[in-house]
Formats: sequence, C-alpha cells, structure tokens
Amino acid sequence: MANLRAEAVAALQTRIGHAFRDAALLERALTHASVGEGAPVGVHGPRDNERLEFLGDRVLGLLVAEKLSRDYPTANEGQLSSSLHALVDKTACARVGEALGVGAALRLSPGETKTGGRRKAGVIADAVEAILAAVYLDGGLEAARAFFDKAWAEEFSAPPSRTVTNPKSALQEWAQAKGRPLPTYRVADRTGSDHAPTFTIEVSVEGVEPLTAQGRSRQEAEKAAATALLKREGVI
Repeated sequence: MANLRAEAVAALQTRIGHAFRDAALLERALTHASVGEGAPVGVHGPRDNERLEFLGDRVLGLLVAEKLSRDYPTANEGQLSSSLHALVDKTACARVGEALGVGAALRLSPGETKTGGRRKAGVIADAVEAILAAVYLDGGLEAARAFFDKAWAEEFSAPPSRTVTNPKSALQEWAQAKGRPLPTYRVADRTGSDHAPTFTIEVSVEGVEPLTAQGRSRQEAEKAAATALLKREGVI
C-alpha cells in the first residue's frame, strides 16, 4: 500500500509540474487532518493540510480574479464575481483534484480511508487548495500561477454559471459590493386560501428597477424574487 501511494505521489508531482525543493510541503498538503488526531502539535504547527488549505484558498482567489480580469475585459463586476465564485468553489476544486489524481496520493487515517476519504469531493478539494499553497510557498507566485494555469485550464474552457444556494444572501453581497443599501422585500399581493396561499413579493435594490416574483410562502417568494433580480442583472 505504501508503495502504491508513493507511486501516486510521484505521478501527482509530475502532473503538478513543479519540482519541490521542500518535499515536506507537498506531503503536508496531502495529509488529511484525521492523520494527526490526538497527536501533539509539532514545532512548526499542525502537520496536516488545514493551514495550507487556508492559504491556498486565498492564492486561488487572487489567481482566478487576475485571470478573469485579463481574459474578460468587457465583463462587468457582477459577471466577474459570478464566474469567480464558480471557479473557486469546492466543486470546481474537486474536479481539478480528480483530474490530477489527488485521491490516490492522499495521506489519510485508517478510519478516513475506510469511509471512502479518497473519493470524497470535500477532502480532495481541500487538498487541491493546500497543494496550490505548497507550490506558492516553495516556488513563489509565478510557480503557483504556472500550476494554476494548467490545472484550471479545463474549468476556464467553459466557466460554469454560479449555482446560488442562498439567493437572498447573494443579492445582499452584490448590493454591498455596489455600495448600495441592503435589498428590501415587501408583500405586493397575497391570493388563494389560508391553506394554499400565493405570495407576490417585490424586491428592491437602490439604483435598479424593482422586480416581483411569486411563491407558496413568503420565504419562497422572496428567494424567487432575489434569484430573478440576480439573473436580470447578470450576476448569475
């Protein structure tokens, strides 16, 4: 098993395209937190990839924003933000990791291995961010950019539209990014019986035309209105 993992790590490093001066950085990037559970913290901090993941998330955001700004000079802020969120989220990182073969190279606890850790999208995505941070720390921003350009090429070939799980929060973030007050919602109409009502909600954001949407509950109608406004403004 150890030999198989060593082969997977070597193959992964080839795909990364960076010769690590400090091989321990890559090993740490591939080490899941479950490995060190209950172990004392080392001289240089935890031995797992969580801190590298934290740094890698920030490096990834910078590189994606940089590339989007360069490649799409006519896109507005909303379109850029939508693409950025789609390209840095865990789903995209997991796809990148699967293409790189990260799962086979991971260092997991026996328990995490038994529960299918090598195939878990979240575990793979976290490791990908940690790998990006490891390349950055070992070779600098240019090395990180070279890895990023190659590893995310497929993602950029057709940037997915953002899947918004919380449209009201997304609309709030968009309004704040524009320097505008928070969105407001009001019940424009309510029809139907008490047991099966239909709510019509109007959503307003300063500087844009209000929009209405319907739902079987006030909450559902507010979400529908927020989603419709985000779509109309080109955010999603």
